[in-house]
Amino acid sequence: MELKEITNNKIMLPDYDNSILNLITSILKSYNVKSKYSSLKVIDKYLKNKYKNVVLVILDGMGDNIIKNASVNGMLYKNKIANITSVFPSTTTAAMTTYYSAMPPIETGWIAWSQYFKEYGRAIDMLPCKDSYTGEKYNSKSLDINEIMKYKTVYEQIKEASPNTKTYEIMPDYCEKKTDVAICTNNIIGICDSIVSLCKNDEQKFIMAYSDNPDGIIHKYGCCSLQTREFILNTEQQLSKMISKLTNTDTLVIVSADHGHNDIKDKYKIIELSQLQECLIMPASLESRVLSFFVKDNMKKEFVERFNKLFKDKFILFTKEEFLKSNLLGFGIKHKKIDDFIGDYIAVSISDASIGLGTHISKESHEKVSTHCGLTKNEMDVPVIVFDCK
Repeated sequence: MELKEITNNKIMLPDYDNSILNLITSILKSYNVKSKYSSLKVIDKYLKNKYKNVVLVILDGMGDNIIKNASVNGMLYKNKIANITSVFPSTTTAAMTTYYSAMPPIETGWIAWSQYFKEYGRAIDMLPCKDSYTGEKYNSKSLDINEIMKYKTVYEQIKEASPNTKTYEIMPDYCEKKTDVAICTNNIIGICDSIVSLCKNDEQKFIMAYSDNPDGIIHKYGCCSLQTREFILNTEQQLSKMISKLTNTDTLVIVSADHGHNDIKDKYKIIELSQLQECLIMPASLESRVLSFFVKDNMKKEFVERFNKLFKDKFILFTKEEFLKSNLLGFGIKHKKIDDFIGDYIAVSISDASIGLGTHISKESHEKVSTHCGLTKNEMDVPVIVFDCK
């Protein structure tokens, strides 16, 4: 199946002229950073006012459907000025790296949770830097994927183009620090309090704040769960208090997400699909809704036939060439490691189905009620919310 054959209105393709890439590009351009990517006009019109404080709050997994289901009359939905797409794959590894680098996945090479590095002979969970199968945690001395996969951060780009602008990040305590001043907090109250404190001084600044929820909550309980709704309502309360404290501080607060979520109905495990395992050279990698397969040369025809028989209308199966020509990863100079990470075939979910990547030595993991990384509208469609505290 090819992208042009899709007629399902639940599917949304990445729009690299109207995406999270363009959102961060707008912010960078306001600080004189040159970019080959287009900016987001709905944000540009605010940023031309040259605020003292520009704050970007990213709520992991908060797709448009999440706030619509939880609080359609709440402050988040009422202050939404636009809908944009995530990048593809619609997952934290790819999307947050786009926020941190202002580049699409094709250029960063950060495309999914688990990527195979031939240099180490291991599949690595990218963000926590752990062995995908054993869960072994690595340090930079034993395995430094950040050196192989390094990029210039948006903080560095702003510092070079506008040296008088200070940059700050607010993040959970387990995240790797990417700029000189980082504040660690694990909840929305801490994020809001930190933003208020930083905006009180007179320096010109850019603040990026990242919350790992509602993503963690949605994975466990689902898109429309009571727990997800409670998080959104509590977040609205905390943001409302924060905005009231920021009145007349010359601050622009932008709230968005990295990707959305889609509840999973059909769960499969690649280790239990013997007819596919027979065709593979090595374990599948990437994520449960975007899978990379390295297939035996003499079994490629069988693999395609078997996969499509099992997953017709659930996944699109691309050859490597088809996938790269689709530009789903964006436009630009292909990262040198992309060809290592993309196998002979790539399967992309366009349904409520997922395929677990476990092996016989994998540690058991909680089966997710909802997840992301596919091409459904729920995963790809994210809001842009603005609070003008001029």
